[in-house]
Amino acid sequence: MNVLSLTDSAVQKVQSLIDDEGDTSLCLRVFVTGGGCSGFQYGFTFDTEINEDDAVVDQEGVKVLVDALSYPYLEGASVDYQESLEGSRFVVENPQAESTCGCGSSFTI
Repeated sequence: MNVLSLTDSAVQKVQSLIDDEGDTSLCLRVFVTGGGCSGFQYGFTFDTEINEDDAVVDQEGVKVLVDALSYPYLEGASVDYQESLEGSRFVVENPQAESTCGCGSSFTI
């Protein structure tokens, strides 16, 4: 089982962003940092380097990287891409999160 999964919407958006950049070596890095209204917050960035301790999820040709420190916090999570009146964003559905803030970008365990 992979550490996390992407919804079809997230796969399509990541692939579209990679296509826009014209660099097929780009991977989506999903990570957890301290901070945010609820203690931890999610982060997303593109990376071309895969570190030795990264977990690599390959879903429909899109590679997602999760570092060793973030792994326990993201295990079993799903990343979705949503567009609404408030804007567009990646959203993490995390079964481990006991509570999340109103914006959904930070959580507690």
